[in-house]
Amino acid sequence: MDISIIIVNFRSEGLTRECVKEFTHLDTHLSKEIIVVDSSPGRGMETVLAERFPHVQYISMGGNKGLSKANNVGARNATGKYILICNPDVTPRAGSLQTMVQYLEDHPEVGLVGPQLHNPDGSVQQSYYRFLRPLTPLYRRTIFSRTWMGKRHLQHYLMRDIQGKGPMPVDWLLGASLCMRKVDYEAVGMMDESFFLYFEDVDLCRSFWKAGKAVHYVPDAKMVHLHRRESAGLGAADIFKNITRVHIASCVKYFVKHGVSHYEPTSFT
Repeated sequence: MDISIIIVNFRSEGLTRECVKEFTHLDTHLSKEIIVVDSSPGRGMETVLAERFPHVQYISMGGNKGLSKANNVGARNATGKYILICNPDVTPRAGSLQTMVQYLEDHPEVGLVGPQLHNPDGSVQQSYYRFLRPLTPLYRRTIFSRTWMGKRHLQHYLMRDIQGKGPMPVDWLLGASLCMRKVDYEAVGMMDESFFLYFEDVDLCRSFWKAGKAVHYVPDAKMVHLHRRESAGLGAADIFKNITRVHIASCVKYFVKHGVSHYEPTSFT
């Protein structure tokens, strides 16, 4: 098996069904398997897959045990040389899988790659970043983003200084679509399951860099992502939203784990 596509479903049965359909009918010379890990069983996902996509491997988590754990369960059951961790709100474009797999084949020093993500209107979505510093969340989600220091900080964080049209090393990639060798994923310890939701992608990319495997953005591979930042607000009312509290908790956990020291593997670029 060339590649295993892992899709975690959590109350997104419609999106998951469409995502499975798109990958099923994607024209590629690669042998592929699709694994759906269901974190919200009892909502009909298993039945839909059995009736419409019997080739898909279905795994029930028995409940929501976190995105990292669900992705790891999918990876452990994967038989492909490569794995693609993919959100259900992602639609692949022609050639995307071949491009990422071939890139990894041609660059053994690279451990993790991500495609160029597009919004539904065709515009390019920001999907690569430098690692966060302690003040990054403050600048990103409050009025301090409008200050001179805030703007300068965010320009650096968003890697505006090294934007290019071709593949390039980046600190971390948005976890909506990540492709890697299964052996490398296992070697770095897979996703840290203490991250229930959010920052698992940042942490995983950091693990790859620390293991001596580069993380690259590969814009020749393209996918559409129906991205919605549910935790974007940190206003007086937003702070009480559960999703915002989860995001803050994951952010704190990330800095407790890695510390606040300056670490940017792509600073030389």
